[in-house]
Amino acid sequence: GRTPSIWDTFSHTPGKVLGGDTGDVAADHFHRYRDDVALMKRLGLKAYRFSVSWSRVQPTGRGPAVERGLDFYRSLVDELLEAGITPVATLYHWDLPQELEDAGGWP
Repeated sequence: GRTPSIWDTFSHTPGKVLGGDTGDVAADHFHRYRDDVALMKRLGLKAYRFSVSWSRVQPTGRGPAVERGLDFYRSLVDELLEAGITPVATLYHWDLPQELEDAGGWP
């Protein structure tokens, strides 16, 4: 499981995001990635950029990666490659684990 990130904390702070939206469940790519990749293929996409959630693969921001957290990205990359789509991973996109931020931020 994913732990809260700095984005979760920010988006859950009243008045920070228009309409109070949090993004907790946005496009639900985590559960719908196979359908998403099928749509990308039908649209003729050649590459797909996605962000690796730091708080999913390393929940505390330290220590070894969590296999369960990596499994999603392995499956996504396999699905993309099978569809002929080049995966392009972003390693950090505003999702520092909140626990790491609380300990002072970047190590």
